[in-house]
Amino acid sequence: MISGLWRRTRRRSGALSSYRVIGMAILPICIVGEPVLHQPTSPVPLDADGRPSQEVITLLDDMYETMDAARGVGLAANQVGVGSRMFVYDCPDGDRMATRRRGEVINPVLETSEIPETMPDPDDNDEGCLSVPGEQFPTGRADWARVTGVDRTGAEVVIEGNGFFARMLQHEVGHLDGFLYVDVLVGRNARAAKKAIKRNKWGVPGLTWLPGTVADPFGHDDEDED
Repeated sequence: MISGLWRRTRRRSGALSSYRVIGMAILPICIVGEPVLHQPTSPVPLDADGRPSQEVITLLDDMYETMDAARGVGLAANQVGVGSRMFVYDCPDGDRMATRRRGEVINPVLETSEIPETMPDPDDNDEGCLSVPGEQFPTGRADWARVTGVDRTGAEVVIEGNGFFARMLQHEVGHLDGFLYVDVLVGRNARAAKKAIKRNKWGVPGLTWLPGTVADPFGHDDEDED
C-alpha cells in the first residue's frame, strides 16, 4: 500500500540523521526489524537531584517534534534509535477524544488491571504503531493502566487512565521493554501482522521513515483534504 516510503540507513552507534526544525529535530522512526526495537532499553542515568542530562532533555524535545510531525499519540526513545527508557505522549484522555494529555516519562514503571484473554473486538480494539506504519490490528489490552516515573526536572510523574489512554501507556512501555504490539497479537491477528511485515519487506535492520518528508502512512494527510 505504501511501498517506496521506507529508506535503508546505515546506522552508527548514537548517530541519527534528522530534519531540523527551529532548533529541534524531526528524527527518523525505526521500522520493525531494527534491533533497538527488539531488546529492553536501559534506565536513564539521573544526577543527585534526580534530573537527566541536557543531552536527554534535547532528545526529549526532538521526540516531541517527531511525534507531532508523525501525528502519533506516543513515541518511545528506541523508536528513534536510542535505547533509553523514556517516552513522550500526546494522547486523548480515555474515551474523551476531544481532551488530550501531553507529557513525558523517564524510567517508567507500569501497572495494569487484568488483560482480557478473549479475542479483541476488531471494531473497538484496533491498534497502530509508528514503527509498523500504515497497519492496524486488534490488540487485547487492560482497560486501566498507571505509569510512574520522573520528568526532565526530576519531579515525580504519576499518570493513569482508562480506555485509549491506558492502551497508549501499555503500548509505549511495551516498546521500552523490547517488544512491539504486533508481538502480543494472537490468532488470526498475529498471522495477519506477520503477512503485512513480509509484504512490506520489513523485519530487517536499517529501515526508517522520516515524518514530514513522506505521505502520512496512516492517512492523516487525506483527512486534512476532506
